[in-house]
Amino acid sequence: METKLQKEINKVLKAFPEYWHEDTLLKNKLIEDIRSYDERIIDSFLSNEFIKDTYSIQLPSGLIFKIEDFISMLRFKNYWDNSYTKYTNEVGLTSEEKYLRYNTDVVLDFPHKDSVLEGGMAKEDIGKKEIYYHNLLAKEEIDVMESPKILTNIKKYDEEGNHDITEFKSTDNLILKGNNLIVLHTLKERYSGKVKLIYIDPPYNTGDDEFKYNDAFNHSTWLTFMKNRLEVAHKFLRPDGVIAIQISDKEYGYLKVMCDEIFGRSCFRSSICVKMAHLSGPKMAHKEKKIPKVKEHILIYSKEDKDIKINPQYIPSSWDESLDRYKNYIEKNGYESDYSKWTSISLTQAMKNKKINIEDDLETEKFKIDNAKLIFQTAINRSKNYPKEPKNQFLFIDDKYVLNGRELIFAEEKIKDFNGVRRPSNIISDMWDDIGINNVFKEGGKDISLRFGKKPEMLIKRLISLFTNENDLVMDFFMGTSTTPATAHKMKRQYIGVEQLDYIKTLSIPRLENVIKGEQSGISKEVKWRGGRSFVYAELYGLNEEYLYNIQTSSNSEELEQVIDRIKNSAYLNFKVDLDKVTTQNENFKSLSLEEQKDVLIQVLDMNQLYLNYSEIEDNQYDIPDSVKAFNYSFYQKEGDKGE
Repeated sequence: METKLQKEINKVLKAFPEYWHEDTLLKNKLIEDIRSYDERIIDSFLSNEFIKDTYSIQLPSGLIFKIEDFISMLRFKNYWDNSYTKYTNEVGLTSEEKYLRYNTDVVLDFPHKDSVLEGGMAKEDIGKKEIYYHNLLAKEEIDVMESPKILTNIKKYDEEGNHDITEFKSTDNLILKGNNLIVLHTLKERYSGKVKLIYIDPPYNTGDDEFKYNDAFNHSTWLTFMKNRLEVAHKFLRPDGVIAIQISDKEYGYLKVMCDEIFGRSCFRSSICVKMAHLSGPKMAHKEKKIPKVKEHILIYSKEDKDIKINPQYIPSSWDESLDRYKNYIEKNGYESDYSKWTSISLTQAMKNKKINIEDDLETEKFKIDNAKLIFQTAINRSKNYPKEPKNQFLFIDDKYVLNGRELIFAEEKIKDFNGVRRPSNIISDMWDDIGINNVFKEGGKDISLRFGKKPEMLIKRLISLFTNENDLVMDFFMGTSTTPATAHKMKRQYIGVEQLDYIKTLSIPRLENVIKGEQSGISKEVKWRGGRSFVYAELYGLNEEYLYNIQTSSNSEELEQVIDRIKNSAYLNFKVDLDKVTTQNENFKSLSLEEQKDVLIQVLDMNQLYLNYSEIEDNQYDIPDSVKAFNYSFYQKEGDKGE
């Protein structure tokens, strides 16, 4: 029944259509504007005598609106809720007591970010409220969530296929399926301080991600989601390690500020701008309204505030683009080692002397490349005071050739080998517009076609080449279709890949199997890949995870009722829920749509019991096979825990 307060508030809010969706009050938007001290809405409330008397204090100096009391009333009073929210209140899913657990109007400010967000990326997660655990108020919940988990469904893949194993070696490549935050905490004891490069391509919070990520996070939730993962990722890096995070414009600035805090502003190394699309098709559909977007960013941070070792990378160029200012040629006059008898002539004159057809671009470029050791330009070396005399005579000082007081810089220094062909080159900068993006959907070999979402192997190769050497450890905990592991595999790096979504079995693992077989897409030809090597696959041992899948795949209420029966018998449940009212026989539950019923059931599950903790490996109720135990003992390097 509508109360007087509700009537008065509704009377005020009728003048503000932006706070309504049909007959439902958009409480979050209203609360956000009140907290932002929107003068229009606050003045309207205080102009109503009943609301003013209820939610204000008159002081000698003026009137104070009790904003937090008013917001609490809006948030928790049942009469503001639709039938779905009223039902969740009825069964005990909504509570103002516990950690911000079911509040969807969390506004994340950098001073207010002391929480851990459980959130995942699977379709199962879309139906549940994102759960925040405060670091102090919910320490026990966080400790449970971050405890190492049991690994199961273990296979090793090599040239002979896949087979069961009971031992994990320090040199094994590893692919893990599960929520990446939980996986990171599972891995951190073994791999802390050992990873040379982390590359991640997280959900961009755009709302239209091509993968089935739960990518429609609100801004504050996305920031918490990323912060939790980056904080633990920092622990994995070696002292000379680097993390590379690819992101679009939408969250770039906020991510940069967050990374400055987590890694340190002095550890910021670069922001690479990379071309990831062409000016065609959909990109041009709204060119009259917005500038077409073709770029993304890669933020680079180091583990420590000290110099890092970079392996400079080069891209092929043309002579005119890279070496146009190299116009001088050394004529040795038959004196190979006696530089005092050398003379300097123009490059054009040298080609004429050698009977080169200057009008033939191919012939002239070949001559220049073949004679790059003799072609030079000069430059002032400000740290040296080279003699200018004798005039026009070559000198050799401190391993440098000098002419007329200037140091010689030879074209040979910019000639590089590209797939067996010597060509002029440019060193790569922080602007990458040369990464091939046309045929990315063909990468991965047989049956791994994916038009959108995959990053080019060439992009990952460049990052791996810049920051790592052979046998270094590379990690990607937003692995997707295995572009990073596939590239690292071909480049003889050790790797760890993490993915939660089910296509890990239909795309990611088959792609790596193709790599082992020697598939020739992507960078294979460039690195002369012929196949071989191996990787280990494992999954987090699921508990409530299977019920999430059962709920999401139910197509009607009858199937859902069967899931409810199984949940009541064996699932780990939210302790606040009145289970007797969670049934399709309950009239209020019946009145909900199928999707709302699924949403309720997902919230009924204890989301901190998705996976089984390693500490429970000897518990007989789980009947864990000896082979699984043996692998976990080997992985966690705790042989003494073998039931002794």
